[in-house]
Amino acid sequence: MSKVKITDTIFRDAHQSQAATRMRLEEMLPMCEKLDKVGYHSLEVWGGATFDSCLRFLNEDPWERLRALRKALPNTKLQMLLRGQNLLGYRHYADDVVEKFVELSIKNGIDIIRIFDALNDTRNIETAVKACKKFDGTCEIAMSYTTSPVHTREYFVNLAKEMEQMGADIICIKDMAGVLLPYEAYELIKALKAAVNVPIHLHTHNTAGTGNMVYMKAVEAGVDIIDTALSALGDGTSQPATESMVAALRDTEYDTGLDLALLAEINDHFKGVAKRLMDDGFLTQKVLKVDVNALIYQVPGGMLSNLISQLKQQGKSDKLEEALAEVPRVRKDFGYPPLVTPSSQIVGTQAVLNVLTGKRYSAVTNESKGVLRGEYGRLPAQPDPDVVKQILGDTPTIDHRPADDLAPELDKFRDEIKEYYEQEEDVLSYAVFQQVALNFFKYRQAKKYGVDSQYDKSNKVLPV
Repeated sequence: MSKVKITDTIFRDAHQSQAATRMRLEEMLPMCEKLDKVGYHSLEVWGGATFDSCLRFLNEDPWERLRALRKALPNTKLQMLLRGQNLLGYRHYADDVVEKFVELSIKNGIDIIRIFDALNDTRNIETAVKACKKFDGTCEIAMSYTTSPVHTREYFVNLAKEMEQMGADIICIKDMAGVLLPYEAYELIKALKAAVNVPIHLHTHNTAGTGNMVYMKAVEAGVDIIDTALSALGDGTSQPATESMVAALRDTEYDTGLDLALLAEINDHFKGVAKRLMDDGFLTQKVLKVDVNALIYQVPGGMLSNLISQLKQQGKSDKLEEALAEVPRVRKDFGYPPLVTPSSQIVGTQAVLNVLTGKRYSAVTNESKGVLRGEYGRLPAQPDPDVVKQILGDTPTIDHRPADDLAPELDKFRDEIKEYYEQEEDVLSYAVFQQVALNFFKYRQAKKYGVDSQYDKSNKVLPV
């Protein structure tokens, strides 16, 4: 067994999971020289919600952030998270947009792209995977891990084989809800290592307090890479702490080779960042505590907060237990989609509606209809035919790749922002987050040229 490699998520998932993705570039750059000397497998720096947060809240150009980090971290591989055909947004985008986004991500400094689909419908990642290979990126294909009667060990092994055939350089088990448990992690990784020849990367969250144990069993089973976060923003709803895993594996056959003293020095800086995030109200003690609800209800932390918030708004907080019990029933009716963006929000909202109306599916969201129509892709199992009939009536369903229905969009987007266009990357920012990007372009213009541009000042970053 060779040493275990570490991907640190301090610049992406750590602050996304704990502090609403509000770390700024100016808080990252001072530590880059030291981070570059650590010897990580990679640093996860981009994708996920960072793009949206940069434009919407921080008045930063996400592409400029990426270029600055690339320059500051010349010796470290930079990694991003991409939602397949959804890119970083919340709908499917046309193939020309997906290909150009991947091309410019790599051109601006990304080495490894972790590509996944919420439903594990591999048709929804085809274009992104081909583009990643075409432009010489390292293609890490991720499977959204979940538990259900359909999601057996055999299911994930078969999925991994398909991903290897598609061209995966690395396969990731993406346990976004932290529901993978230690002994199952051991058996699953053993089975995957026997079935495929590419490295296996494991991503989990320590929400339920089981993350470190999951990683230890995964390491014993032969996992190649694990995701951790420096302890200032590690554990809780984030990844297990980097220093803890490095210490636990030191002087064993799995030794990471990373220097604990150097990590502690770097972490001191991020303690200051965490304090700022706490003072600004983005980081709370709640995200640092063990929450076993993730295991009891199989509901990710973010989804649980959404349920609580939706019920509170309706003055029906007393219905939480009913709503939580309804989630697995809706999920079963809908063909067991993994509970990750966007399916977690869709299933959760529908469960709340079912409870509040007192009659299941008497009120139905457009997103629920879209899931059953096939607009998000192929569901893991056949949805309940009676529920489909009740919700869709005679509306036809689709069984082809949803993006096949989308005409090329790049030229249209380019034309729509011509008065703000400064770089080709702007077209992609606008493609994914139209109104938010426009507001940022107006802010940029106002700042650069002193133009009295009518950008929405409520989006401005909180004062330092």
